[in-house]
Amino acid sequence: MTWGDGTRVVHSTPSAPGEPFLAGPVFASAYHLGGEDTYGRAHNPTWRALETALGGLDGGTAVLFPSGMAAISTFLRVVLKPGDVVMVPGDGYYLTRTLVAEMPVEVVEVPTAGPYPSFDGVRLVLLESPSNPGLDVCDIAALVEAAHAAGTLVAVDNTTATPLGQQPLLLGADAVVSSDTKAVAGHSDVLLGHVSTSDPALAERVRAARTTGGAIPGPFEAWLAHRGLGTLDLRLSRQAANAAALYDVLKAHPAVTGLRWPGAPEDPAHVVAAKQMRRFGGVLTFELADAGAVAAFLERSRLVFASTSFGGLHTSLDRRAQWGDPVPEGLVRLSAGCEDTADLVEDVLGAL
Repeated sequence: MTWGDGTRVVHSTPSAPGEPFLAGPVFASAYHLGGEDTYGRAHNPTWRALETALGGLDGGTAVLFPSGMAAISTFLRVVLKPGDVVMVPGDGYYLTRTLVAEMPVEVVEVPTAGPYPSFDGVRLVLLESPSNPGLDVCDIAALVEAAHAAGTLVAVDNTTATPLGQQPLLLGADAVVSSDTKAVAGHSDVLLGHVSTSDPALAERVRAARTTGGAIPGPFEAWLAHRGLGTLDLRLSRQAANAAALYDVLKAHPAVTGLRWPGAPEDPAHVVAAKQMRRFGGVLTFELADAGAVAAFLERSRLVFASTSFGGLHTSLDRRAQWGDPVPEGLVRLSAGCEDTADLVEDVLGAL
């Protein structure tokens, strides 16, 4: 039987009669030897439960980390060596570009939507689709085919899409990286990330690097994220409905330009996104006149709050230029939350 998304996230961990639906977090640092667990830096059953759930949703094996950046940085250290060439999105998450710029590798920046140069001599292509904050997409399957023909690895930052929205491993990617701080945990109370891969040897290398480097997640954070995962389907559905409603009223609003949401048929990314994404999320990008206009909008709104994260219950807005993104001063990323759609639309229009 093939279960739907809601069933899969609710039943991501099997339970038995007389046991809790989700076992509490295990805080032990040391264990009696002779079982599966030896030491808290290497093993923890609370991690394993969430890794099993996330790996199942991604279609591979997941390795958990204390943040999305810890997941990305560990993965890059595992697959890259000094002098390698790595291709990254020039319009993607700014800290990823900062990270690779500080590594002893050659960096090639390419817009998410392309065009992409030859992959000859490239060790790794690190994609982000949809990109953050521009929400451009690339044809992952086509890019993977071309990259693999040149012997190049492909990893996809799947944070914006989530495992329910897109499964890059099933499109041929070698690895997925994600900040589970965002929609997976979903309640703005956790820092967490993971790497998933369908290559067992690569998964073991990433896990060994975590053990050696000590970038381990807290058991309570892992447990909170697993608890939040159970409502991911419900939250994404409401967030996408809110994003669609906001798109409809913003696309003709005189104060708004450059509106992007891949779920809209008129969006430039929609044709490719619809081919490879299973569902669309709640993140929109648009531009107001300047930083002052953004500040005025936030001051007038009662439901939208300034926050640099996204994917949570609350609708949030982030002016991306303040973090160093090469974007106009008034460009914002709005993460639609789980408020009632009519309330959110009325509030946003009133604030504009």
